[in-house]
Amino acid sequence: MLLTSADIASWAGSLVWPFTRIAAMLTIAPIFGARIVPLRVRLIVALLLTWVVLPLIPKVPPVDPLSAASALITAQQLLIGLAIGFSLQLVLATLVIAGQTIAMGMGLGFAQMVDPQNGVSVPVIGQYYLVVATLLFLSLNGHLALLRVLVDSFHSLPIGVDSLSREDFRAVAHWGVRMFGDAVKVALPAVAAILLVNLSFGVISRSAPQLNIFGVGFPMTLMLGFVVLVFALSSLLPELRQMLEEALLAASALGTGST
Repeated sequence: MLLTSADIASWAGSLVWPFTRIAAMLTIAPIFGARIVPLRVRLIVALLLTWVVLPLIPKVPPVDPLSAASALITAQQLLIGLAIGFSLQLVLATLVIAGQTIAMGMGLGFAQMVDPQNGVSVPVIGQYYLVVATLLFLSLNGHLALLRVLVDSFHSLPIGVDSLSREDFRAVAHWGVRMFGDAVKVALPAVAAILLVNLSFGVISRSAPQLNIFGVGFPMTLMLGFVVLVFALSSLLPELRQMLEEALLAASALGTGST
């Protein structure tokens, strides 16, 4: 059996380039990209996924691994994987921003805790929304849908020099803009209810100036804020489902010109 340089280049490319795309997606995607997940675990999962999806990937064009074209293809696979994972990560970031907005209105903006997903300190309400969103993400099989989008991307965005276009980058940036709008939409019921409570205490303080409004208002706002969070939890599932569906559609539309 004779192996030519073209056969070796094709074999190396068919393994390295899919692994680069998958590893880049796992680095930033929800659940997989959390800082509590060790790097070795991510590498092992990326290798296993590469081995599983290899039969489903179209034939890789033979390119010299040491050429400039090979470096460009590697960079393209890295960008594609990051774009797919980033589109899903923005959904969880939306809920974290919504939780931070609610925490500021409740007076819990000073209560911080470490976010294991990103390794930064966030308000406790934001962490609460992140935990709930993570559980809902797993219950909705979002991790399986993400892997399906990743496999389909090898057909919509086959391995090659030409890959993501300017419109694809604009679509990913547009999702960053939508993150703040969706966060306001999720937090709006709780923020509106807390605002009405603060307005009521403002009226009470004007009618009864001798009342210590700070001593009474803060615990009442805090208690009513938790009550609002309990009632607003039922509307979180449809909102999260819609955002996940739209994010998965945006990720699957990369490279098709329909983003």
